[in-house]
Amino acid sequence: MLLLEHPHVYTFGRGGQAANLLWDESQLKDKGIAIHWVDRGGDVTYHGPGQLVGYPLIPLTPIPSPPIPSRSTPAGLPQGEGRIPQADYVGYIRKLEKTLIIALARLGVVAGQRSGKTGVWVQADVWSRCPRCHPEDKQKPAKLAAIGVKVDVRGVTRHGFALNVDPDMSYWDGIIACGLANEPVVSLADLLSPVPSMDRVKQEIVSAFSEVFGYEVK
Repeated sequence: MLLLEHPHVYTFGRGGQAANLLWDESQLKDKGIAIHWVDRGGDVTYHGPGQLVGYPLIPLTPIPSPPIPSRSTPAGLPQGEGRIPQADYVGYIRKLEKTLIIALARLGVVAGQRSGKTGVWVQADVWSRCPRCHPEDKQKPAKLAAIGVKVDVRGVTRHGFALNVDPDMSYWDGIIACGLANEPVVSLADLLSPVPSMDRVKQEIVSAFSEVFGYEVK
C-alpha cells in the first residue's frame, strides 16, 4: 500500500463531469493546480499537501498462470486478457471504508458510512465544532475521506482513498467534489486540536488495514 501526499491537483474519474470544475484557467494558474483525467471510478476530487492518499495494490481474485496462447490470441497476450475477472468490488470499497473508520476512531474521531454514498463521513454533531465551517452546513454530514478505485483485468486494485488530515481546504471551493452539490467537506484539523501528525495517521491506517484485510504488515 502506497501512502503519500500529492501536489495540488484535481482529478476526474470515469464518471467525471467538466461542469463540476468551478474555477477558470486564471484561478487554476493562480492556485498552482493541475488537472488530470484518470481511470478510477467517481467524479472530481482534490489532492494536495496535508491530505493522505492511499493506493492499495492487492489482488481481489487469484491471478491465474497465463495459458498457452491459441491461434486467436495475439502474441504475448494471455488468453482472456481484457475480460475483468469476477470479484467483490463493492465489498472491497466497504472494507476500505471500514479501515478508515477504525483508524479515525483510534485518532479520536467518530466517523462512519453513509447509505447510498461512497466514502467516510462525520455526522453534524461531530463536526459542528469546526471553526471555519459555514453555520448552515453544520446541519449536514460532512465528508472526511473520499474513495475512488479501479480493478484491472487481472483483478488487482488501483487508486484508493484520500483522507483530509490538514490540507488547505480552500481548494475545495474550485470543484463540486465527487459531483455532490451542497455536501460539506471536512478535515481532521477541523475536528482535532492539535491535529495528529501525518506519521501518526499513517501508522493507524496501516494497522487498521492489516486487521481488516488480513495482511501481515512488516
